[in-house]
Amino acid sequence: MSTTEPLDGRAETLAEPWDDLEVRPLRAQGPRVVTAIVPKGSIAGSSLTAVAAIMTFLAALTAGAVMMVIGAASDWRSDVGREVTIQVRPVAGRDLDADVRKAVEIARAAPGITDVRAFTKEESARLVQPWLGSGLNLDELPIPRMIVVKLWSGPPPDFAALGKTLSEQVPGASLDDHRRWIDRMRDMAGAAAAAGLAILALVLAVTVLSVTFATRGAMATNRPIIEVLHYVGATDGFVASQFQRHFLILGFKGGAIGGGAAIILFGVLQAMNAWLTGTAGGDEFEALFGSISIGMSGYLAILGLIVLMALVTAWASRYTVRRTLDSID
Repeated sequence: MSTTEPLDGRAETLAEPWDDLEVRPLRAQGPRVVTAIVPKGSIAGSSLTAVAAIMTFLAALTAGAVMMVIGAASDWRSDVGREVTIQVRPVAGRDLDADVRKAVEIARAAPGITDVRAFTKEESARLVQPWLGSGLNLDELPIPRMIVVKLWSGPPPDFAALGKTLSEQVPGASLDDHRRWIDRMRDMAGAAAAAGLAILALVLAVTVLSVTFATRGAMATNRPIIEVLHYVGATDGFVASQFQRHFLILGFKGGAIGGGAAIILFGVLQAMNAWLTGTAGGDEFEALFGSISIGMSGYLAILGLIVLMALVTAWASRYTVRRTLDSID
């Protein structure tokens, strides 16, 4: 609105064109929607979750199997290491029973020995029945007699001195301290652990490659958004953190699915093993493969694999984003 002064001195008010307009406050046209740089429900994200679940499941199975092998080998070494055997072979012109009694006396006199038990002729014959059969007459065969020597829990006795005494006083007697078998079981456990670590490394490598391809695909799809963010001043670290958060969630989700499936599987196997304990099949299976139980440490290891899968996925995504942005700049 403006004023003019006429000739007679009175002010006259003139109307402006916008005086009839009513000023109204601006109203929001709808709820504000915040969209992420990387869509959450994309097909690539679902595929990556499935890959992470499969990789975590395979890694958990490998870890559980390795722990069971190491546990069984440790039990075998413990059982074998608590005893040694003396073998008394028949010698022409000597009384085998007298040689066995002499070997038993020598073993009982050695320090570090808690119990000595000599197998009878019938028990020694039954030891070779699985290979020779039960229908043969074993009386004329030179079947050696076995003596089982139990050791105490302290330091082992001097096996070299005991073996030398036996060979000098009892011809045909020999001492087996099972060291060769213990070393073989230790090597087997070490080989199983190395194979498990190699498989875990392959699983992580496949996961990193999958995340790399998925991240590059997501960046290519959302390239206009990334360019706008760069235009308004967003740093590479900000963009990388958005991808990192997205793939961290995907990796943790996939790892939880795969690790949870592995935990359920081991729980079911352990329950079946407990149910079959005491049966003929269950005892034979346990004697051959050991107890199907990974223990609390095994379940904690699977939980650690879930966290590791999420961290590897987030790291691979962030590394790929930074490398790609550096190449674009």
